[in-house]
Formats: sequence, structure tokens, C-alpha cells
Amino acid sequence: MTDDTLYQDLILERARTPRHAGRLVCADAEAEGNNPMCGDRLSLQLRLAPDGTIAEAAHEARGCAISLASADLLADAVRGLHPGEARALAERFTDMVRTGDAEASLGDLRALAGVHEFRSRIRCATLAWSALGAALDTVPGTLVNEVTHG
Repeated sequence: MTDDTLYQDLILERARTPRHAGRLVCADAEAEGNNPMCGDRLSLQLRLAPDGTIAEAAHEARGCAISLASADLLADAVRGLHPGEARALAERFTDMVRTGDAEASLGDLRALAGVHEFRSRIRCATLAWSALGAALDTVPGTLVNEVTHG
């Protein structure tokens, strides 16, 4: 696998022009993520709907294209999910980037399946997902948790 394959168009597009970058004004949950090995950092915020599902997710992130794209794709993927469903999705995503086995139900997240061939990049891809778990741990509070990936 070449870097051209790893950095597919979708990954580059989401890293350059993320759709969910910025802070949510009224977040119900938030967590910080830090990967000291490569310098990736992010803040992930979630807003919950009255029915308990994730209504919106946003991130402030700096890092490599893999980390940025993963955070942005996460924000799309968790919208409308209950916290338990979001945790299950995070597990399936993490399994995919570790093994390369991309099930069709992962949709656009499958663009990151090739990361499994670059062990040092797995942490880049999973940083936002670890922060998601930490943010969900605070629901319904608004405390900030920090996750260090390293």
C-alpha cells in the first residue's frame, strides 16, 4: 500500500475543509484528546437531543490528515445515535483500523481502513474516537475529560 492509497481523496478533503470544525455553543459533553507521540490534539464536543441521541458533534483539532479526517468523519457518523450505539460504533471503527476489515455498514469511515498497514498511524485515527468515549462518560454533565494516546 502506498501513501497515495492511504490518503484517499475523502481523507484529504475532510482534513483540508472539515465540515464539523469549531466549538459547539451549548455542548452537553466534551473531552480533550492528545497524542504526544505525533502532536495531534483535539477537543470534541457533543450536543444531545431531548431523546438522548447525539444531535451534533464538533471538534477543534490540529494534527495530521488522518487525525483531522477521522474527527470530522466521526462527527458525521455519531449524529442520531444513542450513546451506547456511538460506543459500539467506536469499537467497530477501532477494530477496522487495527485489522483493515471494513464492514460496509461503516460507510465513509471505511476510507480509514488502510491505516492498519501503518501501525504508527492507528493512534492518529483513533484519537477522536477515544475522546468520544471520554465525552460520553460525562453525559449528562459537561465536565471535560482528557485522553492521552501514547
